Amino acid sequence: MKFTMEIDLDRVAGDPTTELERILRYWGGNMRHYDLATGPSAEVSDSEYAVVGTWRIG
Repeated sequence: MKFTMEIDLDRVAGDPTTELERILRYWGGNMRHYDLATGPSAEVSDSEYAVVGTWRIG
């Protein structure tokens, strides 16, 4: 099983480092809400709610 997250840092709003920190904190805390055995995935948004990437388990 692998966890893969792809973020297009050229598309994020504001400072890429700040946005990446926020994204990782948010999704790190949210993983407990997913059944990892089912291979979930989701879109990832920046602080302006624009889709800038995805994550998946599989």
